[in-house]
Amino acid sequence: MLLYSMGVSVDGFISDRRGLFAWSAPSDELFRFHLERVRELGATLLGRRLYETMRVWETDPSLRDSPDTDEFADVWTALPKIVFSHTLDRVEGNARLAERPLDEEIAAVLKSTSKDVEIGGADLAGQAIERDLIEEFRIFRHPVIVGGGPPLLPSLAEPVPLELVETRGFASGVVYERYRRTR
Repeated sequence: MLLYSMGVSVDGFISDRRGLFAWSAPSDELFRFHLERVRELGATLLGRRLYETMRVWETDPSLRDSPDTDEFADVWTALPKIVFSHTLDRVEGNARLAERPLDEEIAAVLKSTSKDVEIGGADLAGQAIERDLIEEFRIFRHPVIVGGGPPLLPSLAEPVPLELVETRGFASGVVYERYRRTR
């Protein structure tokens, strides 16, 4: 199943107008939840900006400062990644640049694993939403209003019906919302 997972402000933005998202830094509790979630993935499709943001888990040893961060770095490093970019000519680690159109890459990666596949980056996920390819939305709503920036979701011509299948609150005030696409 293809799923979209992202941290978002209460007003629906993944970062502020300057591209900053320090407000989405996870608490220890939320970090462990992310670790468990990423451990269940078979692969991830990333836009360039998200790939570059997450690459530090493979390249910066200073992030390995606790058993949880050590484990996350190991899990993230092992996870196959397909990166969509018009500007990168190479990627590092267990990643490769997408070679085919989005629809074809998604079909190939879903066929290659029995686990869920995550798509990340608002622009890339927006393209998959527009093509009706995402089955599940996992939203981490942070208790902040940023007033503008890149939106979590694209503008759509038609509604996308969803079923709320799980919610969870964290001590930090973050609310996890999991929605499944209804057909």
